[in-house]
Amino acid sequence: MVFGRRQTPSAPPAPRPAAPPVHSQWRDGFGALATRSIQIIAVTVLAVAAIWGLRQLTVVVIPVILAIVFAAAFEPVMGWMRKRMPAVLATVILLLGIVVVIGGVVWAIVSAVMAQWNELYKSAEQGVNQVIEWVNHLPWAPDQAQIDEWWAALQEFATSANFGSTVGSGAIAGVSAVATFITGFVLMVVVLFFFLKDGPVIWNFLLRPFRGEWYDRMQRVGTKSVDTIGAYVRGTAAVAAVDAIGIGIGLFILQIPLAFPLTLLVFLLAFIPIVGATLAGILAALIALVDGGFMDNGLLAAVIVVGIVVLVNQLEGNFLQPVLMGRALKLHSLVVLVALTIGTVLSGILGAILAVPFTAVVWGIIQVWDGENLPARWARKKKAEVATT
Repeated sequence: MVFGRRQTPSAPPAPRPAAPPVHSQWRDGFGALATRSIQIIAVTVLAVAAIWGLRQLTVVVIPVILAIVFAAAFEPVMGWMRKRMPAVLATVILLLGIVVVIGGVVWAIVSAVMAQWNELYKSAEQGVNQVIEWVNHLPWAPDQAQIDEWWAALQEFATSANFGSTVGSGAIAGVSAVATFITGFVLMVVVLFFFLKDGPVIWNFLLRPFRGEWYDRMQRVGTKSVDTIGAYVRGTAAVAAVDAIGIGIGLFILQIPLAFPLTLLVFLLAFIPIVGATLAGILAALIALVDGGFMDNGLLAAVIVVGIVVLVNQLEGNFLQPVLMGRALKLHSLVVLVALTIGTVLSGILGAILAVPFTAVVWGIIQVWDGENLPARWARKKKAEVATT
């Protein structure tokens, strides 16, 4: 700086040009699609591995799942008893009641159906033969080769459902099946005892790794899961009982042969949504077609049976299920069919029975993911959808 001379300020430096963006094949649209595809493949592989592992441990997995279902179904009763007596005493009383009542009902149903299984099968076969004979006279009837192929497939499926043929395939296979059933039953009773007695304690232990928002979320998930499974099982049992009583009364009034085992079969199959009641109705209609009871016209008796089944199903779908199970548990028919298909493919009849309640649990968890009455962000109704509802 020079005294006596005014210094002019220097000009600011010129801005540097921005660096060109780094080109990467993972940052464009196809890269994002590839990344998402890899993530989906990884999740699918993990899901398949988990399902495969569970299938290898069915002797343990199935009893535990059934214990969870029964514990959730009887949680209100257990909560009421726990307030009035020691937990151990309440658990023993309730567990004995569950084993005696449910075991007795299942034994009575299975023994009654299996005792007259051959008659049911023969009557159904005669009914199918009459239907085939009637179809053969139609102008667009399929040829005999196709009919024989369909009937052989149906006979194979019905025969595979016969417990006696499965267990009686060999002495070793029969002993193994009985041992597996006893092992699973004992394990289910023991696990159910601890779920009834220490269910809240076990759940609180499982929540220890979670903190803050995730702890609250898992609390909601647990409560919603137990409520959903319990409500579904209790509601389905009530609906199955009403279906069996309604259809059974119609069969007894018409004096249809094998009305009692058919009524019990309706109760069992009603635990499989949509498909179960339909199959029971078809079987009852086929038997009515063979022997119309007090009516001379078997075709008229079969039509009346179909009408009774349709009437009971409409009563169930439009009144009983919303009242007994609540509209929150009501799933779309397409979702139910997809869940039934997946459950049947994975675990047969048991998978078909458990697929829908566990699908309802998943949907219930989504409904409370972000809050008590706040679904996950992607599952919330949009403004246009809310305006139309």
